[in-house]
Amino acid sequence: MYQSHFGLNEAPFSITPNPAFFYSGNTRGEMLAALLYAVIHGEGMVKVTGEVGSGKTMLCRMLERHLPPHIDVLYLVNPSLGPQEVLYAIAAELGLEPGGLRVDEVMRMLNEELIARHSEGRQVVLLVEEAQATPLDTLEEIRLLTNLETARHKLLQIVLFGQPELDQHLALPRMRQLRERITHSFVVPSMPPEQIPDFLGFRLRAAGYYGPDIFSKQAVRLIASGSEGIVRRINVLADKALLAAYVDDARHVDASHVRQAIQEASYSCAGHWRNRSMIVLERIWGNYFGKITIWRR
Repeated sequence: MYQSHFGLNEAPFSITPNPAFFYSGNTRGEMLAALLYAVIHGEGMVKVTGEVGSGKTMLCRMLERHLPPHIDVLYLVNPSLGPQEVLYAIAAELGLEPGGLRVDEVMRMLNEELIARHSEGRQVVLLVEEAQATPLDTLEEIRLLTNLETARHKLLQIVLFGQPELDQHLALPRMRQLRERITHSFVVPSMPPEQIPDFLGFRLRAAGYYGPDIFSKQAVRLIASGSEGIVRRINVLADKALLAAYVDDARHVDASHVRQAIQEASYSCAGHWRNRSMIVLERIWGNYFGKITIWRR
């Protein structure tokens, strides 16, 4: 909508994880390198935690994108699977047909398939998203898969991605065996205020922008306080602020545009929800369609 107004090729602040917009600052580049090392070298189970919207899914996509060709990637995206269902889901991800088989037969099938791939020089990694919502019994079943191994190598690498609640689950006494299997733990940090200008500039350049800073210093400060450094919130506020500036026919985003964005997104500067979003949304869209009417005349 506002792309041509600001000379952009695409929306710079989409919340859909797009590897082309991966920001390597704020330790994310180093974390990706460490994840790649851990998986490639078979370093046991790996855990990545972070707040909602901190960028875990983007890291997961980047990990898959940069793994060498000999590593096969499996996804477990349904966190509600039971301990038996998860085995059938993993078998299906491997291209197997476990229908009608007993659980022990499915486990045997998995073991044989992983051994076959290992003999061909391949590795297999299982990426588990939303792991904090996975039943504890299912997590334990996933842990048992790490017992599938040769004399020298694990047949299945596992990377858990989850919110901080995952750490609370793993701290329970009944989860100590899984906890002991985790050899690397990473925490995706929030974005510090001083790094947000660089982040905004990077996303704009990735979208094709060339020119002076679009966001004023005060606008950036408001985005920092309104988002509390959560990357998804930064993207949402920046996107809505650009829309507000476009409606005003402005070439730069100032504090007033970010205030509109915060209200429309229902964030306060303390990060709580407000109930004024519909009023501001009607104003923005009313002005937008008013501009269309004027142009058509």
